[in-house]
Amino acid sequence: MAKRFKITGTGKVMRSHAGKRHLLAGKNPKRRRRLGKSTVLDATDVYRVKQNLPWSH
Repeated sequence: MAKRFKITGTGKVMRSHAGKRHLLAGKNPKRRRRLGKSTVLDATDVYRVKQNLPWSH
């Protein structure tokens, strides 16, 4: 879990997008750029993820 998620200074949980490993030639450049950036985890999953991180509880 620690390799997949990052907690920001304000306590939000960041995640990376799926789908950036292979078969990239078929995806348009805008989509590839968007997949490279991290995004905020949905609020319904935050509690579960924080419980499984070693430094959070």
